[in-house]
This record gives sequence, structure tokens and C-alpha cells, in this order.
Amino acid sequence: MGRLWEIPGLAAGKKLRTNYPRIVALTMTDRPSGYETAPLLRDPDADSEDGETTTSNPTWSERLNSESLAQKPLTPLTKLLLCISLVLLILAAVFIGLFAGVQHKLNSERGRNGDDDKPPSTVTFTATSTVLATTTAHLPSPTNAPKEPVCLTPQCVMLSSSILSSLDTSEDPCENFYEYANGGWLRAHPLPSDKSSFGKFEALAQQNEQIIQRILETPSPSSFKTSYDEQILGKLRGFYNSCLNETRLDERGQEPLAEFVQTLRKLYRGERLSVSSTPEEQKEEGRRLTEALAFLHSRGIDALFDFRIEGDVGVDPNHMILWFSQPGLGLPSKKYYQEEEIRDMYQDVLTRLILSVAEAEEKMLRQKEGMSTLSFTAQSENIWSPWPWPPLGGDGDDVDDDKLENQTAKAYKLAGKVLQFETKLADASLDPEILRDPVATYNPAPLSNLTIALPQIHFKEYFASFTPRSFPDRVIMTYPPYAISLSDILDRTSSEVIETYLVVRTALTLSPYLGMSAPSWRAQRTLYEVLSGIKKGAVGDRAEYCVQQVEEKLGFAAGRYFVNETFTGESREKGTKVITDIVKSFQRSLQDIDWMDEKSAKAASQKAEAIRVKVGFPLSPDTRDPASIANYYRLVQGDEDKFFENVLSAGSSDKFKAWLQLGKQRDPDSWRMYPSIVDAYFKAPANMIVFPAGILQPPFFNKDWPSYMLYGAFGSVASHELTHAFDSAGRLYNQDGKLEQWWTNETSDGFNEKLDCIVKQFSEYTIDDGKGGKVHVNGNLTSGENIGDSGLIQAYRAWKAQYNESYLAGNEEQLFFISFGRIWATNMKPVAAVQRIRTDPHSPDKYRVDGTVFNIPEFAEAFNCSKKAKLNPPREKQCIFWGNV
Repeated sequence: MGRLWEIPGLAAGKKLRTNYPRIVALTMTDRPSGYETAPLLRDPDADSEDGETTTSNPTWSERLNSESLAQKPLTPLTKLLLCISLVLLILAAVFIGLFAGVQHKLNSERGRNGDDDKPPSTVTFTATSTVLATTTAHLPSPTNAPKEPVCLTPQCVMLSSSILSSLDTSEDPCENFYEYANGGWLRAHPLPSDKSSFGKFEALAQQNEQIIQRILETPSPSSFKTSYDEQILGKLRGFYNSCLNETRLDERGQEPLAEFVQTLRKLYRGERLSVSSTPEEQKEEGRRLTEALAFLHSRGIDALFDFRIEGDVGVDPNHMILWFSQPGLGLPSKKYYQEEEIRDMYQDVLTRLILSVAEAEEKMLRQKEGMSTLSFTAQSENIWSPWPWPPLGGDGDDVDDDKLENQTAKAYKLAGKVLQFETKLADASLDPEILRDPVATYNPAPLSNLTIALPQIHFKEYFASFTPRSFPDRVIMTYPPYAISLSDILDRTSSEVIETYLVVRTALTLSPYLGMSAPSWRAQRTLYEVLSGIKKGAVGDRAEYCVQQVEEKLGFAAGRYFVNETFTGESREKGTKVITDIVKSFQRSLQDIDWMDEKSAKAASQKAEAIRVKVGFPLSPDTRDPASIANYYRLVQGDEDKFFENVLSAGSSDKFKAWLQLGKQRDPDSWRMYPSIVDAYFKAPANMIVFPAGILQPPFFNKDWPSYMLYGAFGSVASHELTHAFDSAGRLYNQDGKLEQWWTNETSDGFNEKLDCIVKQFSEYTIDDGKGGKVHVNGNLTSGENIGDSGLIQAYRAWKAQYNESYLAGNEEQLFFISFGRIWATNMKPVAAVQRIRTDPHSPDKYRVDGTVFNIPEFAEAFNCSKKAKLNPPREKQCIFWGNV
């Protein structure tokens, strides 16, 4: 690729400084949908200083086309003079551009010798109607032709267009950089009615999904004709087609859910229906509750508590051990249980779920038994006892309205008791910011401590459901008081409420996989619409949803074909180089960090050196080996007729695979993210950073991009994940992933001062709640991610370190920051934004941009921000983690 362009800044008084002639645009005739149709570039000097267009001094071209000239015929001499003038003007533009290139090089050399204090002057020329050259020129001096040609390829033009269309040049980047970098894109991409948020991450995810959809819907290429590939693609397409078959889903209605709930009820009730009182009866009730929970947990349904398999970070981070923790709840966070409006809505949803499941079960029993209404009623009353109302009975025509009203009232009352039960569980749970504290949540204990604290669960029988050959003798409890509180809550709750709680947890989790005409689907959809703020009844494209299900349930299988199509050539090597460059930049910067002493800096450098970098796709299962993939998914169905059962099969497979790691050493080649996902992560116990192929696509990555684009976009993601190794939680793990004090006390104290600074900074940010009020960002919850975002400076330094080796030897700082800022463009419903504040450890995207550059002085220098600008604060107000203040 030839030397690319820079974009002139269009905000008033803020020009993007450039030192070379740039290609800006060609007439676009083959532009992808979604791009703005506005001109690719406007003249930055066309506006007056106050932002109003001036007309008192017409340009030469305006005078040329003025009425006075237009009214008079041009003589041959006049035409000749005009042509000569035009040619001379074009030649002048070319020579000034050439002069500027060499002069910049001379000035750069002079700057290194301390003689670069003369301000440049900005000269702008319009060469043609479709190509605009913008250059910052010093005094002319002899020069040679530029070594690299201007890039006029379609790729360069499209990239230029995408950046320009993202900008809102009416904004001052020094005051509101997020809007400056993203305002154009945000206006061009209003929220779809079926989505609560949509941004650059979601847009790329859609593109990745479309690739997978094409793979699922077209014949396999000859390179994938092995028996294993046929098996894998058969599962993928069977799963996908079962999801697409809405007619069949509607025909089945509530039947799949009713059958599942019936199995759950039989496990929970066993042979006894009376309330336990004697020790033996209590033991029997515990056995039945244990069996019911094991059944749910093995299918991926949260209830009462949660187990996960992870390394023992206090002893051996690679030895996989059992972690006991609190469960997910029906509402997104504890705060929702304190809001009366949400509670009322949630109780209504639970009521609808209770009634719809009960009716479906009765219908299923009636069909299976083939009973008359009278005999069925007698049988079902026995089956449903101690359910607090008799069955509906009949086919619906002979059901009394008063009786139906009575059933609804009883169901509503029972839903209220379930809500009270869940509220108690929420109150007993840790707040999310504490749950992210690795020290507070590492509480190793003998298994007997858990069994004593929670005697209602027979844990050995529970474990046998997952790992019949391995019984742990040690467990990590994230919050020991929760087990004690749960035991007390269970003792104080009736059997019917516990059973109903298990049923509604099942219905909330599984009803999204029913047909949209099913009452349970509509009930849970109401909850989703209220909590996310999407338009009532707005449902997106079914194919998009089904591809998402394939990715979530069979992601590594789908990832094999996604990687083959998108992640070829040198992408993996180029992505890895960006990451390793940033690691080296971080190591170099350690000696200049004001709060870190030499001993801690050396240890931090060793940890950075030891980080395992994973790019593109995992090797366990091996994306390149179809036999590895087929073996990994050997338990998963692909029945084209049964979407619900396919989901359960995939969920069971995931759970059992996780439990099979118990007591073993960590698989260093395994990932938890599938290859097509648009995301990345740092795993502290493994000291590993992972970048799936899904995020190594534009607008985050392209191996042929100029370095300022590559390091500004993908580099910011890479630096974010690296910095997590040294954030408020990551810093507590050493280079082997073990929890221990490896910094000196002085360094830890210095870090905590910086941490307090960034917590305070982000806690002052607010969002609109959609009701006329403001909600503050939780600075404690988001501190780790905010520190991660501060790693942007490492990407900047990594780019500058190889700056002179780049063929783009110009001032590209502004485009570096624009490349960073524009990846966070997101439109979001206010209700969804509030939910994110309460549950998400990431700050709102606006503050991930503006809050980050607030603490990077190089940003203000790049944009020539005044000392009074919002994003150029005094140094004492900045939270600078990775340098001297």
C-alpha cells in the first residue's frame, strides 16, 4: 500500500496537523450501505472564525463564476490567460506539497537539535473537484519527490470515507471528543426498534454473523468435505434450521417447556407431597431439592447457588478447583428489587409464567392420558397437590370466569411470595463491586464447611451428577455468609414457594427458545422489553437471532469456518506484533512511573514478559483440526425438528465439559471465547490475554492499515487487556497467576492514591435516566476497566516507538486518537444505560473516550487544546497512571 493520507480537522480552530500532501477523496460510486452521502471532505477554511460563512471576500473561483463574468463573452485571450492561470495554480499546489515534504524532514531533524520553535503556516489548495490536497507548509526549500506514492486505492478511499463520515466537525474535540469522533456515525445509525443498544461492536458482530449465516446456508466448499467436517456442518445446520423453523416452534407451543418442568417437579417432589417435619423427612426433602438443582444446573439454569471450575489462585492457579458463589437473579441487579414499579411489573410477569406453565402441563397430561375431563380433574388434583389452586380442567369452554379469576389471583399471590424469596436472596448476595475483588472473594475451606453451612443440599450426591469419579475435598467460597443466609432462607420458606421459584427460574431461562406465540415466551419478553427499553413487540430478524444461537451454543465449531474465511494471510502475525510492541512499550515505561519503585517495576516487567498472548483462534479445541472440533461437540444434538432440545443439549455439554476439568491442570490452549466474537479478555489466573479473530476486523483491525490507525484502534484494545494485568484486581496476581503481595508497600500505597483519583473522577460522571433524572457512574465498580482504558497511552507510545520506521513519517497523532475514539460509538436506550450502570463494570462509552483522554496530556497537545479546554485539565487534576505527573 502506498503512503496514506491524514484527515484535516474540521472543528473550529482545531486543524488536524499534516506535513505531507494527502489524498482525501474520489467520487464514491460503489460505497457500502450505511455510509453518509455527504462530501468526503470540506474546506476547513470555508468558515469564518465565529463559525459563520463569510461572503464579503469572494474567492477567485467565485469571481470567475460571478454574474459579471458570466454575462460577458470571453475573448480568446481571456480564455488563454485563464487556462494558463489554472495550470500555474495546479503546479504551485504540487510544488508546495513537494517542498513541504522535504521541509518537514529538515524541520524534524532541526527539532531533534533543539531548533524547531517556528510555528508552521497552513496552506490549503483545491486541485480538482474530487481530489483535495491539504498540507501544513514551512518555508519552501529544495526538495525531491516523495518516496511513497499517495494512496488512491479503493481501500484507502473507503477508509477515508468511513472516518470522515464518523466525525461531527461542529463539536470541539477539546471539549467533547466522543461526539467529535462519533457524532456523524451516531446520527447515521439510529437505534433499530428491536435493539436496546447498537454501536461499532454490534455492527461488526452483525457482519461476522452474516459470514456465518452464508456458511450455514450455502454448500460446503471442497476443502471441507472430510467426514468430520460433514458431521460438524450437519450439527451446525441442523441447529440453525431448527431455530429458523418458526412454524414447527409454534405448533409445539409450550410442550417442550411443560415436559421439562414436569421432570423438574418429579425430581423435587419425589414420592412425598407433605411438608417435612421429622429429621428423616427433612433429609428426604434435601435429597429431592439436591436432585432438582443438579438437573437445572446441568442444563445451565441458575438457581439458589452457582458452582464454577477455576484455578486455585492461592495455591496453584493452574490446578482446577471448585468455586461456590451466589446465583444469577431474575432481575439484573439488587437495586431493581428496591424499585416498586419494577417489582410490580416483575410480579405480573411471574404470574403469567406460573399460569402459562400450569396450563401447558395440564394440557400435556390430558393429551398423554387421553382422559375424560372428569377423570382428568380427579387425577390432576392429586398430581398438583399441594399447588394452591385446582386445575383448570376441560377444554376451556366449560371453565367458569369466576374460577379463572380465582386462579389468577392465587397465582399472583404465589408470584408475590416468589418475589419476596428472590429479594431475600438478593439481599444476601454481595454487591458487584465487591464480587470483583479477588482477595475478598478467595475464601478456601474444607468441603465440610460448606456442607455444615448449607445442610439442605446433599453435595456428594450433587457432585455425582457431574463428576461421578471425582469428589472435591476443598472448595473456594466467594462469600461464606451467603451459604449460611441461604440455609436460613430455605428453612423459612415453604416447599411450594421453593418449587415455584425453581419453575419460574426454568421458565425465564428457557422460554426464549419457544415459539413467539407461546404464552411463556410473551411473558418473559415483557420483562426483557421493560428492562432494556426496546419498543414493545419489536422483534428482529429471525436469521440473525438463529446465527447468534449457533455462535453461543456451538461457537468453536462455527469458528472453524469463520476463521478460514476471514482470518487469513498475515493477520495473526500482524495482530501479535501490535500486542508485543505494546508489551515492550509498557516495560520501557515502568522506569518512569512516579508511584512505582525499582523493585516493583522489575517484577511488573517480568509479569508483562510472562503474559501469554493468544490471537485468532484456540488450539483446544483445535480450530484447524475438524476431528478435535467434532470430538468437543460429540454430546450436542443437531435435530432440525427440535430447537428447544438442541439448546438443552448444548447447555448440558458445556456444563459437563467444565466439570470434567475439576482436579486437573489448566489446559493452556483452551479459551472461553469463540473465534467469531467481537471481544477480548485478560484472564488473571492464567496470566493470558485473548483476542479472537472476530475483533481483528475493521474498524478495529486491518493488517494493511497505516500504523497510526492500527495502533489507535486495535492497539487500544490490546493495551486495555494488557493493563488489566496491573489494574485494581489484576495487580494482585503475580506473573504465575497466584494471589500474593508482589509489589512493595510503597508502590501499593502509590497505586491506591491513583486508584482513588480515578474512582473519584468517574464517579462524577452521570447519564440521563430517561425520566428527567441523573444516575452517577459507579466509580468503584468501573475502576478496573477505567484503569484498563488508561492503557491507551501504551498503544500511543508503542506506535511512536516504531514511528521512524514507518513510511508514514508525519504528524498523525490526531488520527491515532480518532481511531481510538470512533470504535466506541454507541447509541443506547436510557433504560438500558441505567441497567449498564448498575451491572456492567465498564463505564458508559462516552466516558471511556472522554474520561480516558482527559488523563492523557498527549491528546491535548495533538489537538492544540487551550489551557481552559475541558479535556486539557491541569496536571494535578489528571489521574496519570503510567508516567510522571
